[in-house]
Amino acid sequence: QLQLVESGGGLVQPGGSLRLSCAVSGFTLDYYAIGWFRQAPGQEREWVACTSSSGGNKNYADSVKGRFTIFRDNAKNTVYLQMNSLKPEDTGVYYCAASTDRGWCGLVRRMYDYWGQGTQVTVSS
Repeated sequence: QLQLVESGGGLVQPGGSLRLSCAVSGFTLDYYAIGWFRQAPGQEREWVACTSSSGGNKNYADSVKGRFTIFRDNAKNTVYLQMNSLKPEDTGVYYCAASTDRGWCGLVRRMYDYWGQGTQVTVSS
């Protein structure tokens, strides 16, 4: 049974950093592409970043380019989202999701088959 569990969220000052983790179980990570999404209260879920199963293809939303980095450790079945220079508008619940299309890396939600429960990130003074 496939599961994804996010962790690492919390409260951080503007300009600070957080590293989110997405631990997977029930499958081998190198068979799946992984995406990160976020959702602020009252807003629709938006795509943030993704990585193909090999890690060779990565894409980022314009709002986070240069500040966020996605990377994976397939041996540990974990995908990370390093978030630097955080802004209040980065606040939201962050979700990781897995796609069975190993080469997929994009913002189309229906391409992601499995979702984690989310972890809260709050950026505030």
